[in-house]
Amino acid sequence: QVTLVESGGRSVQAGDSLGLSCSASGPTFKHYVMMGWFRQAPGKEREFVAAIIWHGGNQYYADSVKGRFTISRDNAKNILYLQMNGLKSEDTGVYFCAASRIQHIQNDPEWYGIWGQGTQVSVSS
Repeated sequence: QVTLVESGGRSVQAGDSLGLSCSASGPTFKHYVMMGWFRQAPGKEREFVAAIIWHGGNQYYADSVKGRFTISRDNAKNILYLQMNGLKSEDTGVYFCAASRIQHIQNDPEWYGIWGQGTQVSVSS
């Protein structure tokens, strides 16, 4: 069993920075080779944000956040991070972290088997 818990979401203003964290726990976490962040706004499809290969550190980003967001992880502590800079109103949504057992497809949520509960990020202009 693997449990993912996000934290750090809050209401901010456009242009602000915000960091999110996702803590992973459970004896089978070592079987998951990639972690990702997704977000979902009301009435919208769940959208890929970023992903990282757990051991190698390869990073992948959606075009909409490239240059503004940075994904990282602490292997020793099993924590995934998302640093968001220059936030825009369109970044508003519930942010989810997720884990995948494959690494060749990063942006499709169907390949992620474990999901956190989500944390709300609201950006006001």
